[in-house]
Amino acid sequence: MRMFKPACLVLSIVGIYGMAGRCMAAGGQSEEGFQKQITKTVSLRYLLSLPKGYGENKDQKWPLMLFLHGAGERGNDLSKVKVHGPAKLIEQGKEFPFIVVSPQCPADSWWTDQLDALTALLDEVQSKYAVDPNRVYVTGLSMGGFGSWALGCRYPNRFAAVVPICGGGEWFLAERMKNVPVWAFHGAKDSVVPLRESQEMVDALKRAGGNVQLTVYPEANHDSWTETYNNPKLYEWLLSQHKAGEGK
Repeated sequence: MRMFKPACLVLSIVGIYGMAGRCMAAGGQSEEGFQKQITKTVSLRYLLSLPKGYGENKDQKWPLMLFLHGAGERGNDLSKVKVHGPAKLIEQGKEFPFIVVSPQCPADSWWTDQLDALTALLDEVQSKYAVDPNRVYVTGLSMGGFGSWALGCRYPNRFAAVVPICGGGEWFLAERMKNVPVWAFHGAKDSVVPLRESQEMVDALKRAGGNVQLTVYPEANHDSWTETYNNPKLYEWLLSQHKAGEGK
């Protein structure tokens, strides 16, 4: 088990007009601006699984799958991440042809609050392991489904495909993902995250001309992830996806 080392992100806010500290008459307004450097430290604990045969060919690059768990698995006990999804299947002995990264969201936080930490984690893993940068995928369930949509909308150029399960997001940002293949999943009877959450994102992507499909399980409630992650066709589809404009 590896501990993820804290990473520092430097954010810069740059003003383009005027000089701070200028006096102005009451009732008027002047053009102002300021510049300040802000340092942010982020950290996440995570599970890492390397595929069979990793390292045998030093020139081989491997696809990476980032898995985002649901709200019930938050905290500081990594064993909780193994309750569902790819992390559970790996624990049961399943072998994936991916580098699989399964981070744990801190307690009382949400994946949508951890986007900077998640991208820093990807930077860290890609710097240490033989990752194919044109085949980086993100998937997640429930809270992780929301996180998958959010990552895709904020960093569409980073991912070759996104697989959100029983999630949702800000449909008005979905157009940013029009060049990223998306396969979403949801249970028709979901009483925790209504089906409309996925439907709104999918409809917005379709209007933007995106490559998106939605699989709805007619009898499923919130657990639409077990059947999804047990489906070999999902992983075949993922492996066929490459970043837009990149050769296969």
